[in-house]
Amino acid sequence: MAEFLTALATYGFLQSALIAGLLASVGCGVIGPFVVVKRIAFMAGGIAHSVLGGMGAALYFGVDPFLGALIAAIFSALLIGAVRLSWKTQEDTLISALWAIGMAVGVLFIAKTPGYSSDLMSFLFGNILLVPTRELWWMAGLDLALVVTVVLFYRQFLAVTFDEEFARLRGVPVALFYLLLLCLVAVTVVLLIQVVGLILVIALLTLPAAIAAHYVHSLGAMVLIATALGAFFTTLGLALSFRPDLPAGPTMVLLAAGVYVLSALLSRQLSIRRARRQAAAKA
Repeated sequence: MAEFLTALATYGFLQSALIAGLLASVGCGVIGPFVVVKRIAFMAGGIAHSVLGGMGAALYFGVDPFLGALIAAIFSALLIGAVRLSWKTQEDTLISALWAIGMAVGVLFIAKTPGYSSDLMSFLFGNILLVPTRELWWMAGLDLALVVTVVLFYRQFLAVTFDEEFARLRGVPVALFYLLLLCLVAVTVVLLIQVVGLILVIALLTLPAAIAAHYVHSLGAMVLIATALGAFFTTLGLALSFRPDLPAGPTMVLLAAGVYVLSALLSRQLSIRRARRQAAAKA
């Protein structure tokens, strides 16, 4: 750890990687609890994998891949949301199709990009050590947009997440805020792709929130805990991967997965003890 801290103070690319991880943790902390509670992780997976098509097309036409990823993610989110609202029975079919088509289109565009030898693995599994400064500004701007949107419409998102019918009876435009929520998920996916790649993005989006859900039931508390856990996983994962020269993204995900398993076991034991105390008190 001391060696990592010394390198962090010396090398600019490590400082950029740390900042990228912290910025990504804001996105996964703010939006992850909505994904977990609403149970739309499969949708987020479809959005994430369709992003490769946008990144490949952007590279082919000489545009920033980050912008291509954002456009593809929002388009996929709106398409999935519209189908879910109109034809619920075809929702899973569309998500699976977008999942496969996005990957296929992206690979074809990357393969045919003239004069560009792109590393497909960095898109699939991320490379936090190569995040340029301009993309840090992009990530900061997207984080700001996420936080402002959630703060302004928190009650509406809360109602849509827990009970759409009740929200509709209270006069909330459910379709509008459902589509907006999916767009926020799309933005978060783009943020996390910079860190762990599109293959592993669902893990970092859901695991911190799922761990928080073991101990709190308030969505606001879940957001705070998930953000802190996201920052912990990205920072410690970066530190653990430095000395043995391991890929940082998979290290972060494995760390989060390990903590999730331990948390699930601990939460179950606490629930059993709580039930026994209640039974003993009644007796």
